[in-house]
Amino acid sequence: MGADGLAQARLSAHLAQGGYRFVTPPVLQPVEPFLELSGEDIRRRIFVTQGSDGAELCLRPELTIPVCRLHRAQAEGQAADYSYCGPVFRLAADEPDEFLQAGIESIGRTDTPAADAEVLGIALEGLALFGHAAPGVRLGDMGLTVALLEALSVPPAAKRRTLRALAAGRSLDAVTNAAQPEDPHAGLLAAIQGQDPRGVRAFVEDVLAIAGISAVGGRSAGEIAERFLAKAAAQANGGAGLNAENRALVDRYRAIGGDPDAAARDLRGLVRDAGLRHDALEAALDLFEERNGFIAARGLALEGFRFSGAFARNLDYYTGFIFEVTATTDRAGPVLVGGGRYDGLLTHLGSATAQPAVGCTFWVDRVARWVDPAAGAGRPVAGAAR
Repeated sequence: MGADGLAQARLSAHLAQGGYRFVTPPVLQPVEPFLELSGEDIRRRIFVTQGSDGAELCLRPELTIPVCRLHRAQAEGQAADYSYCGPVFRLAADEPDEFLQAGIESIGRTDTPAADAEVLGIALEGLALFGHAAPGVRLGDMGLTVALLEALSVPPAAKRRTLRALAAGRSLDAVTNAAQPEDPHAGLLAAIQGQDPRGVRAFVEDVLAIAGISAVGGRSAGEIAERFLAKAAAQANGGAGLNAENRALVDRYRAIGGDPDAAARDLRGLVRDAGLRHDALEAALDLFEERNGFIAARGLALEGFRFSGAFARNLDYYTGFIFEVTATTDRAGPVLVGGGRYDGLLTHLGSATAQPAVGCTFWVDRVARWVDPAAGAGRPVAGAAR
């Protein structure tokens, strides 16, 4: 058995032992959920095909959405834990277009901080099977980031652009009001301000349908209409970007890092200094601190982990705790496993009510090639891809 096969078998056994039922979602999936919910990086790399009935399909580019679709079909409204291991497909210039991913998805658990800590713990235990005794662990919190932007009353369009800038590690210069160029769609935005959103969506969808276009830049007609509506609302509220005061606070937030317990104190200090009183932000801070406690209670070395206010996911469905684990503590090695919380995903896929959910994904080929399982000491494989 090759390195990938050994890693696949060992990871699958580890995840099943944790009580996560093994499932195998279909390789062919409807393309629309990925176009609407996946990050731009994935949307650009999807392999699209067509079914015999003319429906647009794709080779699954990841496994979280397929597992959630399977959950809706088999256990809608119930709590369930799943594990998986199989190929995913993404067009890439510098990596294989087909590669293995293994992971878990826990759907329906209401003990949020304990579930977050459990998923992180299972991820680290899985890596330890291959000699990763002291990897680099970076933590973030999309729920906390979004709650801060809402507490600052950042306009919807600016909030979305700020999150994308954070995910890409870019400066916020392009998000500030002073740096905004004249919008080429200013006339359209002025025309749709105050209009019935349903009429605007129908108009955009009709125009694209007449042109024979189902998506633009990986975005559906409905998503394009939503972006126009958000930009129009922001324009009506005095600008689509961050004002100077909010920019300074967001920069201060993204600079917070280090030991999660110390970060919690710094986050409380930022909220206090800014005079912010916002229920969702307070709840997000409470959850952050409670999660730290559950992580420590699992015997994990919380002081060795690093929180980063600048860490954000480019996948649109993450709503809370996020993490990534690299092969080395200085984060110079490749990301071996990553994951987080996505409480809104099931609703986007058609569920009548929201269901809490959290999971993680291993890059099996990286796990197998970066560490030689036979060495037993976690030594890097000669010539391993980083």
